Amino acid sequence: MTAPVFPFTALVGSDELITALLLSAISPEIGGVLVRGEKGTAKSTAVRALAAVLPEQQVAVGCRFGCDPERTDDCPDGPHTGPATTRPARLVELPVGATEDRVVGSLDLRRALGEGEAAYQPGLLADAHRGILYVDEVNLLHDHLVDVLLDAAAMGRNTVERDGVSISHPARITLVGTMNPEEGELRPQLLDRFGLTVHVAASRDPHVRAEVVRRRLAADLDPAGFADGYATSEAALTERLAAARESVTRIRLEDATLQTIARVCAGFDVDGMRADIVTARTAVAHAAWAGREHVSREDIRAAALLALPHRRRRAPFDAPGLDEDLLDRLLDEEPEDEPPGGGEDAPDGGPASDTPEGGPSDSGRDSPGESPERPTPPDPARDPEARSDTTDSTDSTDSTDPTDSPGESRPEADHPPAGALPTPTGTASAQAPFRARRLELSGVGSGPTGRRSPALTPRGRVVGTHPAGLEPAGSPVHLTATLRASAARRAGRTGPARVTGDDLRHAITRGREANLVLLAVDASGSMAARKRMGEVKTAVLSLLLDAYQRRDRVGLVTFRGAGAEVALPPTSSVDAAAARLAELPHGGRTPLAEGLTEIARVVARERIRDRNQRALVIIVTDGRATAGPDALARAQHIADAWGHTADTVVVDCESGRFRMGLAADLAHRMGAEHIALEQVAASGLVEIVTDRTGSRRSAA
Repeated sequence: MTAPVFPFTALVGSDELITALLLSAISPEIGGVLVRGEKGTAKSTAVRALAAVLPEQQVAVGCRFGCDPERTDDCPDGPHTGPATTRPARLVELPVGATEDRVVGSLDLRRALGEGEAAYQPGLLADAHRGILYVDEVNLLHDHLVDVLLDAAAMGRNTVERDGVSISHPARITLVGTMNPEEGELRPQLLDRFGLTVHVAASRDPHVRAEVVRRRLAADLDPAGFADGYATSEAALTERLAAARESVTRIRLEDATLQTIARVCAGFDVDGMRADIVTARTAVAHAAWAGREHVSREDIRAAALLALPHRRRRAPFDAPGLDEDLLDRLLDEEPEDEPPGGGEDAPDGGPASDTPEGGPSDSGRDSPGESPERPTPPDPARDPEARSDTTDSTDSTDSTDPTDSPGESRPEADHPPAGALPTPTGTASAQAPFRARRLELSGVGSGPTGRRSPALTPRGRVVGTHPAGLEPAGSPVHLTATLRASAARRAGRTGPARVTGDDLRHAITRGREANLVLLAVDASGSMAARKRMGEVKTAVLSLLLDAYQRRDRVGLVTFRGAGAEVALPPTSSVDAAAARLAELPHGGRTPLAEGLTEIARVVARERIRDRNQRALVIIVTDGRATAGPDALARAQHIADAWGHTADTVVVDCESGRFRMGLAADLAHRMGAEHIALEQVAASGLVEIVTDRTGSRRSAA
């Protein structure tokens, strides 16, 4: 017997999360909830507790998909004419490492091999129909599973065309995901499919924190007794949810309310129309939850705070959130006249307004041409002045131009390019990131599934088969090859007349892997030219953006002064990486030997963590070694011992008429490719890597 789940009504300090989950349960058409937050904030506990308070469902007896008895015309097992039964609402968990067959369903091998029948075995999408599909750590979900979820969320159906199976069944799911943003972001397409988003953080109120600990300890000590103590409140919540579901269909959205919702969404400059639709549905659900018959300003405000934050992000480095002052101004703004084509007197014969008789009057409104200018949200990606702390600080060698007028700021200092990061004093600023071309390593790897370099992966194009017993873990069964091997064996009159374990063949699939790109930046005084460091930061930002899109990991090692440090541990989190990069200082002596040693440590550590993930190291330096005794000799010794630690590129930043060629010597000792900085434009680091990999493939 499983232990009772933590009661939903016992949750403390997560009011916004509780509201979002309840509204999604009242109106599943909203599209589910994405719960973002730091670890240890009861995200998973709240989601699992929700299923226990959902009202029971009527289902058709014998239906593999749990269809509504009144809606079975689109069910492959229908039409259902027998009696109906009830069952608890389902919460189906989708593991991050699930296979595609387990999610969408597949051929029933037992019936196929035993009876020769191509029967369909339903997957998790079928189990979650009319229920909640919960994905913990949804940002770590493999791309091929993300594609499956996108199709199901968009169509409300799951279509399977594989292994002799052709079936389409309903899969109307409420998608709920939890994630820690520090571990990486979601693909934009999947992010937009979540109707609501909530950011959860631990309370800083000692009384709230103490109550959370008190209830958690009590639940762990006596799970059944603790759950019994909240049985009455759980039952009352279930009844209130059922009543809200009934009333949500009776609440109408008046024209004035719809215009307010549209004005709010337009004011925040969201993309597409999904935001307007989700906000409207959420406002209706909020009114039903509050027991109101009409949608009020409070309902729209609550809906906007949940439905818009993740849709108004204009750049990868902008933090999610909503300006509540702007939201209040948009809500209080005077409505405009009727939209074009609306109203009873529409000159073009358009449909009349469906506002109920006795609704709000349009008298006293300004005409569209005379309406006051609407406020627009401060967008850091488009309006540099919207960043309160964005000042392009100068280097220590820079000084204010004496010809500048008093009180005036230099344009390049006060108006950084759109998308540039706010920069602390004493550091170089990065420009707006550019779109990077694909960085692709040569050869065929076997690293984690991604979208970068060629590799043998668990999913992809079938390029061969493994005999039984020689397949790597996770290799899918190749049904056609298995049946072919069994038929060949039976033709030779050896063994039993059925498929045996020796007949199994596993597919060899080729797809793409994710890679580790490690940038090692010399941040010493000889490299402290503002323009040079700005170019390096811009390239790192661009690589981070490209890594986010292709599921790569990027790390940053810097060396200056007396030692080296890992400024950015290998990560795929764009937000965390950009914040660390903005704080990167420069100046001091050049500890080249310490920098090379730290690079080798990071590569070795990452290889222990995942021996199959390939790395590319880009060292940006002028090759000088000035820190410590015998600095140059120590650096050369480490370079000689580098061996095949990683594929490496040395970007030579030495300048001047007379050059010592130290970076070129470093590249030669490391077996790396040497490229002069003069050959690279401002956005050159990514192009260096692209050119290098392209030339290496050509040579091969």
